[in-house]
Amino acid sequence: MKSEPVLSHDIPAPDEYRSLRVAAGLSAMSEASAAQGLPSSWCSVCVRVDDQLIGMGRVVGDGGCFFLVVDIAVDPNWQKQGIGKRIMASLMEQLHARAPAGAMIGLFADGQAHRLYQQYGFKLVAPAAQGMLRL
Repeated sequence: MKSEPVLSHDIPAPDEYRSLRVAAGLSAMSEASAAQGLPSSWCSVCVRVDDQLIGMGRVVGDGGCFFLVVDIAVDPNWQKQGIGKRIMASLMEQLHARAPAGAMIGLFADGQAHRLYQQYGFKLVAPAAQGMLRL
């Protein structure tokens, strides 16, 4: 019998974080970057089955003016089962409860992920604004 996924407000360990990012099709992060960045999460959600990380999401930012939703990832074997929605709902609950009114909350949507994020009030802003990255 398969265990049910359990959501918690934990920060993933660097090794499992890095593995899940790659498994979910996100870019690879170095061990040093993960070890330095993860403890600075403003909010973090993990979804586990037994002790295995199958989903995650984080919010990073300055705690007052700007917040960025990052690392929304679900193991391919668990996708299309509502886990991404649970992660987003939990992060948005934390943002509504703890972030100051008027704070800017943003994210970058890969592929068709904007469809998920639109359910939580995010809007495509182009052509009025353009997201940019320095790679």
